[in-house]
Amino acid sequence: MPEDFHLSAFLPYRLAVLSERVSRRLSVEYERTHGLSVAEWRVLVHLQRCGKVSVRDIHDFVNLDKPRVSRAVARLEAAGMVRKLAGRVDGRLVDISLTAKGESALAEIVPIVTGIEARLLDGLTAAELSTFCAVMEKIHARLDADSEARPRSRLDALRENA
Repeated sequence: MPEDFHLSAFLPYRLAVLSERVSRRLSVEYERTHGLSVAEWRVLVHLQRCGKVSVRDIHDFVNLDKPRVSRAVARLEAAGMVRKLAGRVDGRLVDISLTAKGESALAEIVPIVTGIEARLLDGLTAAELSTFCAVMEKIHARLDADSEARPRSRLDALRENA
């Protein structure tokens, strides 16, 4: 390995560490208040945005593998936060939707996590935040053009095209 390589300065490592730190900080809140994992949180938020969807739809949108989504949905169903119904078109497929308990949990959690996000961004100017977002989009575009890279989640693609 080259002697001038330092993991702490390697951009992929730095991004992963930052992402994990932010995710863990947010998860402290929804785990403490509602016993939710990161995957469960993402499933709930996606259902709030999209209504009835399948596990495959959730997987495509929230950047989690299908088994992790399936386990999260099963735990949320057991907790009474989501319901599963046989699909209208194909009874083998399952439509998943929020229950009133799931909606209530999100109504309590979202203000907390958006407050944390606001505190994280508080030290940035509008120009710095705009530049940061533009740089992230340029990196996404490079990955979009790389046939070996995993595709963006559909949620990220929708947000960028909005």
